[in-house]
Amino acid sequence: MGTFYSSLRSRAGPNVSAAAQSGSHVIAPVLTNNTITGNVHFLHNAPGFTFDRLHSETTQTSETRSLIFKHKTQICSEYQYVTEYNSLPGERVLLSERYTQPLILQRHRDQQEREEELRSSGEDFQQVLSSRSSDESSHLNSLFNPDGHGISPSAVILQGNSGNGKTLTVQKIMLDWVSDKLYKERFDIVFHLKCKEINRIPGRKSLVEILSYSCNLTSDEISQILQQSPEKMLFIIDGFDELKLTQDIYYMSPHTDVIQKAPAEVTLCALLRGHILPESFLLVTTRSTATDTLSKLLKGPQRFSEIMGFSEKGVEEYFQKFFQDEELFRRAYTFVKTNENLFTTCSIPVICWIICTTIKERFRIGADVTSGLETTTSIYVDFVSTLLKHHCQGLSRSVPTLLRSLGQLAERGMLEQQVLLDENTVYETISDPSANPFLCKFLFKRRISQETMFSFMHLSFQEFFTALYYVILDEEESQKKLISIQDYGYAAVVQFAFGLLNKDVIHTLRKSLRLFVHPNTQALLKEWILEELQRNIYHDRTLFILHCLYELHEEDFVIKAMKSWNRINAYGAFFRRTDCWALLYCSQCCQCIEELDLLDCRLTSEKLMMILPALPKFKKLTLSLEDPSVSDLVELMCALMRGQTLNSQDVHVVSDSVNCYVHLAISEELSRICIDPLWHVDPAVSLQSLGLTLPYSELNNNNWAKLFQIIHQKDLDALMLIPCSFSKLKKMEIRAYWLTRRLCVWTLQIIQNCPSLTEVKVDAVFFLLEEGIKILQRSRTTPVCVMRVQGFVLVYHHAFCISKFTCISFLCSLIETRAFKLQNKNTMKDVLQYVPCAAYSKSSEVT
Repeated sequence: MGTFYSSLRSRAGPNVSAAAQSGSHVIAPVLTNNTITGNVHFLHNAPGFTFDRLHSETTQTSETRSLIFKHKTQICSEYQYVTEYNSLPGERVLLSERYTQPLILQRHRDQQEREEELRSSGEDFQQVLSSRSSDESSHLNSLFNPDGHGISPSAVILQGNSGNGKTLTVQKIMLDWVSDKLYKERFDIVFHLKCKEINRIPGRKSLVEILSYSCNLTSDEISQILQQSPEKMLFIIDGFDELKLTQDIYYMSPHTDVIQKAPAEVTLCALLRGHILPESFLLVTTRSTATDTLSKLLKGPQRFSEIMGFSEKGVEEYFQKFFQDEELFRRAYTFVKTNENLFTTCSIPVICWIICTTIKERFRIGADVTSGLETTTSIYVDFVSTLLKHHCQGLSRSVPTLLRSLGQLAERGMLEQQVLLDENTVYETISDPSANPFLCKFLFKRRISQETMFSFMHLSFQEFFTALYYVILDEEESQKKLISIQDYGYAAVVQFAFGLLNKDVIHTLRKSLRLFVHPNTQALLKEWILEELQRNIYHDRTLFILHCLYELHEEDFVIKAMKSWNRINAYGAFFRRTDCWALLYCSQCCQCIEELDLLDCRLTSEKLMMILPALPKFKKLTLSLEDPSVSDLVELMCALMRGQTLNSQDVHVVSDSVNCYVHLAISEELSRICIDPLWHVDPAVSLQSLGLTLPYSELNNNNWAKLFQIIHQKDLDALMLIPCSFSKLKKMEIRAYWLTRRLCVWTLQIIQNCPSLTEVKVDAVFFLLEEGIKILQRSRTTPVCVMRVQGFVLVYHHAFCISKFTCISFLCSLIETRAFKLQNKNTMKDVLQYVPCAAYSKSSEVT
């Protein structure tokens, strides 16, 4: 059967007839009105056609097309799957279930931008990435697009840190090209060369022979393909930083023939320089440590692009693809997002995979999701182990030596408060920084020259390696370093040190990294933190201690430490979600803690929900909530009631958005709730607070939603009817600015409607108005209820006024008064400054 390829030659054309003999091929310049004879099979339009590029169409033979089809078939078979770091023999996952488009920038960032990225974390870090991606993020299909001057690059540098997804991105490009989703019109053939494999090619090889190592085509077949249009060819060289370059690349005479032989790296460099197939296109991936070397070798025009990792949206997409199941995805993603430290590191695709893999294992065995991700330190240790095992072939130094030198460099940067380290400093401790997967290299313009700087992937990795260096030193030096670093205020380093002393982490250090921690180092830090707890700890120091205990994650010791910590005072400290995890863990290790102060800690609804399970454990609890909803307050109250295990609990809650202050005094018998609405819209009432004492069972069954909705709506009439909803109300206390007629009527109505009420106290902060006193004097109430009213009575005379502090038991006369003579010109403020701080009178029952 003949094979027919229909290929467009012009926008309009004459009638064309094409005949094929059995087994032959025909390329027909056909548009319409074609007459075809013979046993012909139509395959498809020729790939790679554009109106402006006809050379490829006219020179490409059917045999070449068949070879390209064979090449694509192999790529499709191999590249649609991913073998993961922990895959067992034969295990694979689909690329579509893992690959997520990373954030790619096509520009260099200046020193200030680099420092901002390195130092920020949590929400701030995501905002930095978001600012980079808003207008500048590039897609894979735009890597070779013309620039603002209309010039397209011949070579694209795709830079990225270790574990940032360079290789996976290349795999995605190859698969999308095969399926005509990417570069369909631009490239007829794409070859993928891995520098790691080129290093293993022995002897002298031509480009044709090197390419034959990477695909299922023979040298002859590749040679035939390379004879076609070079301007339609793309060569992807992956991992240039891993290429073992020799001096031969500089001294051997250049060769331009695809069949000329030379050492493999020399032949590859001839391709990079454009000596071989100069019209072809190049895409080269590399770590930042080798970018400047690559740029000097690479032909032009060049384009620089950098994979920065996942944006916040990218992290969410990755989790969704990884878990497939919507419920599992939501549970996992919500958990990680609430931990700023983990979420920051999720921008690194390899760490994202580590975290997802760990969580998935917890789901599989039905365990709590948080138990598999106990500490930030454990994730960092797993990341270091993964990079050393899979991204560090041919290290010239042993792993312990490498990590010690990294730790020394990290410590120096910490002590000098530098995240960008100059070249001389780096080379003093790291013999070959270009081969180090944990370092990044930058070039900055300095007037008429360039300056080379290095950094760790993020400040947190610099802190981690500093801590790692400290704990693997000998006992005496380790203890000296750990004590001294506290004086510098590097809390994160100390927290990582505690995390590295976790029993499971120590086991991983010994097994995977061949590092040993002296047992006395752990004892030293434990003793130190117990001593710290004997002091008056407050604010940020409280958060620091919580994180040290959280990273250590040793339950027996945490219980011991928390028993000696009577009052957790975080007043005024800005609570992050990570801080909530630390507080929750430490609190759940104990049955009862004396006091927790979270006033002015900027607790949002989300953070409140995180710590909710721990709150019933505190005998005294003070917290202020930032912009909570009514449902948030209801959830809080229900959690306190539902989780109550203490004999008594004193709770103070302040909410500006719902305009209330709530004080709960919970006990097994009688409990008390005091509500201060924090709004005084009606000067006729001017209610300050309402206190109710009632059995615990009544408080537990209270309709909290109705109560907070009334307060939120500023419905004073409805609020004053709340006491009537409790059938076993025992005592009521009302505090107001003025004892008005309206307030007195309300009070008497409550007494009449609550037969269980035995005591009512009305406290007028300023004055008892005559209209209110007359109402009470004329009243007739239940004889079992005692009512006390206290405040000031103003009596005006022609020359002075008298302020009388009065405690009244109705229907009795004034029991005791104290008066002060003042001139008429004196103001209310003058009156109040003479008010005695207390007065006493014996009360009698109201009849």
